[in-house]
Amino acid sequence: MSRFINPAKIGLLVLIELYIKRAVPTASIVEVLSFITSHLIDSDLLTSTSDPESRWKRAENTVSLVISISDFEKVLAPHTAASGLPGRSLWYAFLDRLWKIDSLYALHEFLDSCSSLLVKTNEQVRQDEEQGIPAPGPEVILLARNSPFGAFVRRCQLEFTRLRFHDVSELWKDFVKYRQTTAVYYRRKTPSFQRLSFDHVLLEGESDWGPDVETVASITYGDMLRDDPNSTLPVSTDDIEKLLEFQLEHMQKYGSRIPLEISRQFSDLLNDSLIVPSLSHYLSYLEAWRAGDYSTSFDYLHRYFDYTMQNRDRSFYQYALMSLAVLQADFGCYKEAIAAMLEAVSTARENRDMTCLNFALNWLFHFGRAHPEVTKKLESSSMLGTDKESLTYLRSRAKETGMWTLWSSALLSEAKMGLSNGESVATAIENLVRSSQILVERNKKNLIGTQLSINIALWDRLGIAYLSSTTCQVFLRCHARHAALDDELRVISRQASMLVLRGKYDEGLETLEGLSHDSLRTWKPSQYWHKFRGIIKLRRDIHRNNLDGAELLLSQLLQSKNEDLEPDLDVITDTLHVECLVRRGKLDEAFNKAERMISELRDEKKDVALRVRLLLLKAELLSQCGRPQKGFTIAIRAANVAWRARLLSYLWPAIGAIANILNSLGEFEPAIQLLNAVLPRSLEYENSSMTAKLYSYLGDANMGMAGKMAPKSNKRREFMTKALEAIERAFNHYSSIEDINKQCEMMAKKATIMKVSGDNVLANDYAAAYLALRRDAATRMKT
Repeated sequence: MSRFINPAKIGLLVLIELYIKRAVPTASIVEVLSFITSHLIDSDLLTSTSDPESRWKRAENTVSLVISISDFEKVLAPHTAASGLPGRSLWYAFLDRLWKIDSLYALHEFLDSCSSLLVKTNEQVRQDEEQGIPAPGPEVILLARNSPFGAFVRRCQLEFTRLRFHDVSELWKDFVKYRQTTAVYYRRKTPSFQRLSFDHVLLEGESDWGPDVETVASITYGDMLRDDPNSTLPVSTDDIEKLLEFQLEHMQKYGSRIPLEISRQFSDLLNDSLIVPSLSHYLSYLEAWRAGDYSTSFDYLHRYFDYTMQNRDRSFYQYALMSLAVLQADFGCYKEAIAAMLEAVSTARENRDMTCLNFALNWLFHFGRAHPEVTKKLESSSMLGTDKESLTYLRSRAKETGMWTLWSSALLSEAKMGLSNGESVATAIENLVRSSQILVERNKKNLIGTQLSINIALWDRLGIAYLSSTTCQVFLRCHARHAALDDELRVISRQASMLVLRGKYDEGLETLEGLSHDSLRTWKPSQYWHKFRGIIKLRRDIHRNNLDGAELLLSQLLQSKNEDLEPDLDVITDTLHVECLVRRGKLDEAFNKAERMISELRDEKKDVALRVRLLLLKAELLSQCGRPQKGFTIAIRAANVAWRARLLSYLWPAIGAIANILNSLGEFEPAIQLLNAVLPRSLEYENSSMTAKLYSYLGDANMGMAGKMAPKSNKRREFMTKALEAIERAFNHYSSIEDINKQCEMMAKKATIMKVSGDNVLANDYAAAYLALRRDAATRMKT
């Protein structure tokens, strides 16, 4: 196997020669040059303008070109040649030039003649002038020696001269085999083509050797011309290394696995390669890691860095430790991960590797935020400092050293931490804008996903669902092709969640199903995807009162809740578990679980939104128990925290909880004032369950006011009408999310209002509708 040149590159040289000799028509120049350039220059222009499915197109094209000559046919067959016999295609002109290289000597001559395609050096020009050789005219096309095509031609010549005779003969055999598939087509177009025309020596010797020429051909070429299944592919070391680098870049950039077809083809190429680059072990490590195979990934990581240490001593030891820490953390070995990363920090300081040191400190910060229970003891005994000090240090060091990715990441982390701690929203937006400026100025497209994810969370916390949904759509339509898989999955899940809050369960599941199959081959994203899909189905089953199906899903989700990528999934699963217990009538178990969740959260540095959410859950449970007044301080605290942190999406249900408590105290008028103030903003959030609950409280408050009015008075009738309208709207919102129990409750309230108002006919109709809802729910559960 040669270092660089192979039959496919010889084909590219022939195509360049056809272009130089004006055999390519003007209308076809752009397409032909684009084809050549795509195989000579490493560029992401193709992948940046295509969808995520075609990210691996370049690797497919490289492998396909090495394996078969058919790629040349696809490009050249539709075009007519500008020279030669009229009507001949460019594909025929290409094959005609290939088949004229009919011996090893002709191959040498062809590569030597490639020098005529290049602009002559000053020394060659001076020699030509001394010998009286005229300079080429302006109409002659020549390649600049430092142009991409010129550099490719010169390197092919250089690498060919470096080959030993054995390697040259192997290259010739590979070239003959590579070209052989076109023999039938070329024989049909060229009457003078004979059986042994592939080798001029055999063709000339046939008259002297007679029948023995078959023996000579068999000794020289073996079974190669008869599709020997044991033959190797004509791959060069350069092709292997380029494919390795391309696959590694894409796996690290997008966080996805290699498609199965490309993986199989690459394995075939690697098996036929005499030299296995050490990078192949790192690729195998990434592939095993993404597949969730801990032992295999651990083995390949050690194998790769064992090779690396032999060649580059201890200067890369810190990267081995950093990779090991990331691997350990991904598989739940947190203490080992912390130990490895701290050693990486020490080694990076020792070797003065600021890049590795900054990234290691950044990882430690994010790990501490995600797993505070693991790093709690570490913080008191280490010199890493507090979270804010760590971020300030990282931001300043990244700015000094020009590490734009780390600088932007530190700003985003600062914005996220500020929102989690309930600090100033304006400061968080300032950090987001500064980070966005860096991303735009430095063209860091792969970080746009993280940036927009925090933007989506910000609009969600401010209770503006429309902007949150619009940001999701902007990301998926414009930036998903550049983003990592984790960012894409997070945004898709958020969009599906917003659809589910409006009762569009099927659309939410379809949104999740829109993720490509190859993306779901990656272990962590696949787990997250399946859990989020299970949460959507669990919410739907609870609302439809299918508690048996809900408990089956809960048992599966609760088994692996500690492996979630996002802490929000833990809280969502536990909250739905509490709701399921309430619907089963197990209020004691539900209350105990809520108390445990609050006590666990109190000891950790979790998002303030989660604390408010659990406070509201506890207040709701007290209301379900018939003791809403005991939750007064809890609701006030939740509203206070939500207001200070500008968590408007939780402020409205907190105000609703306070209004419910006021209803229980008989303070209906202030309850109505509170609910009328928050309901318009609640509608902006597009959470049907929350809005329905607020309308239900409003109906109760209006009904309470009606009870204070004189019988048969206009004021009493007015409040009862408002109560009926509010209950009707609550029923509609509960219907949109298919909440059977709440629909029945609202229908019962409507029947009660009609009975109190003296309209027995409508009261009976609502009672019949109540019974019909119960029957439909029972029928649906049976089917």
